[in-house]
Amino acid sequence: MTELVAKAETLVTEDAVPIEAVHLPGDRAIGLVVAHGFTLNWRRPHVWQVARRLNLHGGVVAFDFRGHGRSGGSSTLGDKEIYDLDVVVRHARELGYEQVVTVGFSMGASVVLRHAALLGGVDAVVSVSGPGRWYYRGSPSMRRVHWAVEHPAGRVFAKLVMNTRINQGRWDPVPLPPAEAAARIAPTPLLIVHGDRDGYFPSDHAEQIFAGAHQPKELWIEPGVAHAESAMSPELLDRIAKWAAAPMAVTASPEVVA
Repeated sequence: MTELVAKAETLVTEDAVPIEAVHLPGDRAIGLVVAHGFTLNWRRPHVWQVARRLNLHGGVVAFDFRGHGRSGGSSTLGDKEIYDLDVVVRHARELGYEQVVTVGFSMGASVVLRHAALLGGVDAVVSVSGPGRWYYRGSPSMRRVHWAVEHPAGRVFAKLVMNTRINQGRWDPVPLPPAEAAARIAPTPLLIVHGDRDGYFPSDHAEQIFAGAHQPKELWIEPGVAHAESAMSPELLDRIAKWAAAPMAVTASPEVVA
């Protein structure tokens, strides 16, 4: 059977930012929306590999957050990005998917939590390698991220090398933190996935999100797994997709360790 062709197109957010999205058609029973990490875009190999693997289990819509890749605007580091995700979720609904599940990585993980809390409209949420709180500087990797965001030279580097345009303004007001957002998601099912070798955010971030959330929720602390898209094995992505296909099967146990 001929493989269906993936199609990229431009969507427009409610605050008039053009967002490029690509649709990988699949079983209309479930649509998985992939929200990438900071400085990435859907064309980056690790993001594309995630999208293609998840596509074995259903339809997938991947996209570039504002300020990333071929989308317009500038990055607000997880604040207004909820509007980017929202237009993509609505697009997935228009494509005919019966269930729409958001799967976010790192910055994208904070966005899927905040989107579900503040705007809603999804059937389940998966947060992978996400922060539980803002302004974390406890790892060398996050100190480099803060340099890229806070210093003019860092923003120039991000623009020229990483194709990421960063808003120069500071948050005012500070957005709802991810762990506080998790408290507002129920009864939408929530899966939190975090590697115990994450070099950006230690696993206590995942535990903080889990503690803030209400049932139905599930936490997987993955042994030997590092950070976000680049750390995803095909087997772990398959497990995530199978959970997404039947999220109400979430147990009340406090933690699942693979």
